[in-house]
Amino acid sequence: MERKSNQLLKWILITAGTIFVGLGIIGIFLPILPTTPFLLLAAACYARSSKKFYYWLLNNKLFGAYIKNYQQGKGVPLKVKVLTLSLLWITILFSVFLILQIIWFRILLLIIAAGVTLHILTVKTYTKKGNGNIY
Repeated sequence: MERKSNQLLKWILITAGTIFVGLGIIGIFLPILPTTPFLLLAAACYARSSKKFYYWLLNNKLFGAYIKNYQQGKGVPLKVKVLTLSLLWITILFSVFLILQIIWFRILLLIIAAGVTLHILTVKTYTKKGNGNIY
């Protein structure tokens, strides 16, 4: 019986990890949805359920190094910070001025954008050591 519950937990964690990866990818294009927490949650789920999926995530070309650097406290590359903040504010301002009519929703989006901006700016900026190039 214990083996069945371990297998069930394994598949629940793999499923959750996959959902978190999907939400993280959506968050790349939808700035109000945070990418990093979802990718870190996916890594945690995969680490506890499947070495195969965990290593796939950490070695992924798009966000593997990003996750490793964040987990190790090295920070986020300046290029990623600039791109994230640019997409965030373009999307939020477009929504606030051209889409939304409800004032309290406009204010809420601006507060969320300010909070995300503050978080991104307070995260350490990662630079490669040795040659001084930005990652």
